[in-house]
Amino acid sequence: MKKLIFLIIILLMGCNGDDSQDDNLTHLIVDSSHGIDGAAYGLADCGACHAINIIHETLNIRDIVADKGFATCMGCHGDNGTSELRACLICHNSIDLPHTPWQSGHFTHNFNDENSSDKDCVTCHVSSDMNGHFVPEIDLTSYPNVNGHQQVYNTISEFCLRCHNRDNPQVGFEMSEQTYNHPLIAMQDNYNFVDKHGWIDGIGTRTYNGLRSDYQYASLVECTDCHTMHGTNNKALIIDYAGKGGSKLSSDLENYPVTITDGNSAQLCVLCHQMQDIIEQGAENTGNGLTGVHAVSEDCSICHSHGETVQAGL
Repeated sequence: MKKLIFLIIILLMGCNGDDSQDDNLTHLIVDSSHGIDGAAYGLADCGACHAINIIHETLNIRDIVADKGFATCMGCHGDNGTSELRACLICHNSIDLPHTPWQSGHFTHNFNDENSSDKDCVTCHVSSDMNGHFVPEIDLTSYPNVNGHQQVYNTISEFCLRCHNRDNPQVGFEMSEQTYNHPLIAMQDNYNFVDKHGWIDGIGTRTYNGLRSDYQYASLVECTDCHTMHGTNNKALIIDYAGKGGSKLSSDLENYPVTITDGNSAQLCVLCHQMQDIIEQGAENTGNGLTGVHAVSEDCSICHSHGETVQAGL
């Protein structure tokens, strides 16, 4: 009985009694200061301090938290020092949150041989604040750069290049079996020095003088504008719907499909490129309802591939 009373006292000490939430909260992962003087850190039973019927009353996640229960706590707030599995997919799935992110498709960027799991999520999103505003330096896991320095990400692509480089891939994510020029390991050099979608900016005076929505020839294109991490039916993780990438596209384009067949990427290119002066096959439907690229039925990779300076590269 004395042990039980002592445990109750410790639990009550760990509670701060304040379950009100601020819509502007960031960095939701709790640390060793959780509770009064850290007394709640290391406890797995969230219900010992927090009542499910009053938490998150002012936030738009209130309904889903009430429905899913305390199993959602560690998904957003971390394991609280318990080493318990964080439940991400309890909310982020095709039924409850179907477009945050889109997860449909045969191919996906996870680290298991089977379907994605909660463990895969926290590989890249270990401390996301999930406030509806994606900020790379908060919502993506911090990995050291090729020089071994912890450096914030200015773009999503900088996060991708932490692994996709030849010389200093992240420990545990090496791709040493790839050939020297394979895009999986050559992308840091490609993005920084070769590809027109990377640091070498196009000027828009050639075939593709014309872009959709808010894309500009002087702007960089994120890796995730063309490659989706969470699920697609296209190889090389090419998006199969505009809404899975194309960060600067208008919302009315998000449901346009993308199918890559035998190297023909016309349906992908036409999402952003819409030539003003029509030449060659520029007026022909690429197959997804859009027009505006010079070839709609050929293997684009003959001239356009990562790391190649032939034509305009990628």
